[in-house]
Amino acid sequence: MSNQSITYLVGACACVFGFAAFCALVLVPSVTAYRRPLERVVVVVLSLYVLAALVGIGVLLGALIVVEWPRLF
Repeated sequence: MSNQSITYLVGACACVFGFAAFCALVLVPSVTAYRRPLERVVVVVLSLYVLAALVGIGVLLGALIVVEWPRLF
């Protein structure tokens, strides 16, 4: 297995485990807190909005680290 394959495998596992943790710790408790179907749909949409914001922040921080790495070290 090449180094690139290992990197892709670690990235894929981090995405899967991160999404599973998000669902277990954020999505499930928020959905079970409401009874009406419309409220549950709205909670899922808002939770996915929060997930997208967190992923966006992570991508920006990762890009910043990649760009600034040679200057720092």
